[in-house]
Amino acid sequence: MKIVLIGSGNVSTAFAHLFESLGHDILQVYSRSLDQAERLAAKLGTSATSSLTDINKTANLYVVAVTDNAIEQVIEELPQSLKGIVVHTSGATSMDVLTKFPLCGVIYPIQSISKDSDLRSKETPIGIEGNNEIATALLLEIGKSLSKKSFYCDSKQRLALHVAAVFSNNFTNALYQVAFDILKANNLSFDLLKPIIAETAEKVQHHIPKEVQTGPAKRNDQKTIDRHLDFLSGKPNWETIYQELTRLIRNKDT
Repeated sequence: MKIVLIGSGNVSTAFAHLFESLGHDILQVYSRSLDQAERLAAKLGTSATSSLTDINKTANLYVVAVTDNAIEQVIEELPQSLKGIVVHTSGATSMDVLTKFPLCGVIYPIQSISKDSDLRSKETPIGIEGNNEIATALLLEIGKSLSKKSFYCDSKQRLALHVAAVFSNNFTNALYQVAFDILKANNLSFDLLKPIIAETAEKVQHHIPKEVQTGPAKRNDQKTIDRHLDFLSGKPNWETIYQELTRLIRNKDT
């Protein structure tokens, strides 16, 4: 398959290595920064451009892998005459932004992708959506080649996945940093928490999270909660987070 990558950041790079490993022909890399496009293109042995009007028009698949804020502008500037399938990779953006193309859709990896991410294990779930039966069938076929965990989901389901991923990944990581800061301020190593973090992550592989919830909020241990809040009194933001999560666990707001 002939592919054009529109974007040169983490997601585009991860997909580039995945497509390359499967023997696809990456014709071109686009980025607003020609230098960045050329760096990724050099790794792939292909051409680069910083002009959307110069996009190669012979590809079978155009992968728009840019930030959510940039998607609509990039789509607007892409030539409408593209014959291949045009997809974006966003979890929070509707497929409707692509309606100017006769064949379009979404390839959404449910993964936190950084420069070191590797999608080649075929273990990353990938959500697929197409604007018609032809596009959906073609994208599902592509999806199955990319991951054994590819599946169909519509735009609403994909948004739900993205929101859930923010809760389970981004917010959790932010809370890890709070824990890190608390320990550092008290001359303790964050390494001390790594076993309990690993244990919790392992539990949710086999149980509904609510079933394995522990801690003072779950036990309604108000004395301990009050001691914790007193400890956090100098950090009002952390205190608020503690109170809100305690309410959540106690099911007062759900």
